[in-house]
Amino acid sequence: MKVVDSIPTGGQIFGHYYDLTKQMQKDFLEHADIKQWEFNEEMTLDENNSHTFKNAAYTDLLCTVEKTLRDGQYFLSETPEQKTKKILRIAIHSLGSRLWLSDTEKDSDSDLLKFLYCFRALLRNSYAVGIVTIPVNNFNNNFAIERIEHVSDIAIRLESFAGSAKALNPLYKEYHGLLHIKKLCALNGLSHGNSQHRDLAFKLRRKKFLIEVLHLPPEFEDTSQREQDDTVTSNIGCMSGSHKSTLDF
Repeated sequence: MKVVDSIPTGGQIFGHYYDLTKQMQKDFLEHADIKQWEFNEEMTLDENNSHTFKNAAYTDLLCTVEKTLRDGQYFLSETPEQKTKKILRIAIHSLGSRLWLSDTEKDSDSDLLKFLYCFRALLRNSYAVGIVTIPVNNFNNNFAIERIEHVSDIAIRLESFAGSAKALNPLYKEYHGLLHIKKLCALNGLSHGNSQHRDLAFKLRRKKFLIEVLHLPPEFEDTSQREQDDTVTSNIGCMSGSHKSTLDF
């Protein structure tokens, strides 16, 4: 394996370092426009007659996102009152978890995929970005996971060593888990996204969450055997030309 830098560096430093021990200032949070979604089951059941989703929570969340985009004038067709346009950041945590389950597994997977398609369509036509975390351990089939990765622009997966056999492996003793890049964004391009580093690992420090390139250390267990081979080779090379052996080449 070729020698690589443990931490990829570039000309842009923004976003590479963040102190986990520091908290955001209270004034910053008070002036920020933060909205939280709360599921109103009665209102959704009364207003939703299309039966697009088996779980009414998906409909309520999708309508809330659309209303926020329209009220904030984040759509591309809108002309905002302010001169500088802002980007709306949408974060959805644990989508598709047991709180989002329907009566059957088929309906649960169908609702999740339909929501991601609709959510992606809203983002395409607005000044907004979205990040969604999905607990893939709740899915019994890999086909649903592959479809989720296909509908996503960027898909990464965190594999923790906690409770697994890899935690006892000396090769991973410095890390807490692996970071798998499943898909990279390739908007308005003919080729798919390609990452220079595929083998990535992460470790959590007191102040930082570090992501490094995973490379195996050199193996030194056969050092004595290799030294012996070198000694025999050197002795054979020092023999005189008159005493040739069948092992000489």
